[in-house]
Amino acid sequence: RRACVARASGRRRATARRDHAHAVEMMLRESQRRLLTVLRNALVPLHRTLLEWERAAYERIHGRTGAAELLMVIVEDPQYAWLRPVSELIARIDEVLQTDAPDVRVDVDGIVSQARVLIVPDEEGTPYARRYHAALQEVPDVVFAHRRVTAVLRDAPHGTLH
Repeated sequence: RRACVARASGRRRATARRDHAHAVEMMLRESQRRLLTVLRNALVPLHRTLLEWERAAYERIHGRTGAAELLMVIVEDPQYAWLRPVSELIARIDEVLQTDAPDVRVDVDGIVSQARVLIVPDEEGTPYARRYHAALQEVPDVVFAHRRVTAVLRDAPHGTLH
């Protein structure tokens, strides 16, 4: 009888540990979701401001563009190619946020790391970093949007967000 009670007690403890681990995992996923949502909400205005800046530069050379033409230009013209990493990161975050499957593993660390790389201006660096540096020098709204993204990333934990 004692052995039977001990086994039953052990099963309850194991179930309780498993339930607790599941609850912690769910909280972690919810904190990841919050982080990605806040990061996305900071990246979108930055991206929009960078697009507006690039559009003004494009239109100085090529004249005014309508909305449909602008969309095609953004996708195809090499002048906008430097913005694709930001566009792709936002799309990646959107995809993750739309995924409700609990068994899907998300590399939140990778997303946060990529965002950290993208907000580093460098006048001697990659084409993206050089253009980003120029935007920060020329457009006050880019500076404000940049600060918002850096604030989100400063508060984001480093590592172990899978």
